[in-house]
Amino acid sequence: MTINLKNKQELIEKFGKDSKDSGSIEVQVAMLSQKISELTEHLKSNKKDTQAKRGLLMMVGRRKRMLAYLKNVNLEKYRKLIKDLNLRG
Repeated sequence: MTINLKNKQELIEKFGKDSKDSGSIEVQVAMLSQKISELTEHLKSNKKDTQAKRGLLMMVGRRKRMLAYLKNVNLEKYRKLIKDLNLRG
């Protein structure tokens, strides 16, 4: 349930400032979103996996906090990221 290296590099290139920028908030949110979608698919077939469910909820909370931080720091980047990741309906 981890992101493979190819997908990780694609996310870094798309959302980062350069090819080695894995620490920016946009890249972190994009990677978390990818992990959340993979874990959601896992939980559709494994409904009783409570540890995965707990991990999913923790990841969603972490992404929510990161997005709140980004919203307070730079509203334009926040709106662009929400639109690119197709998060808020």
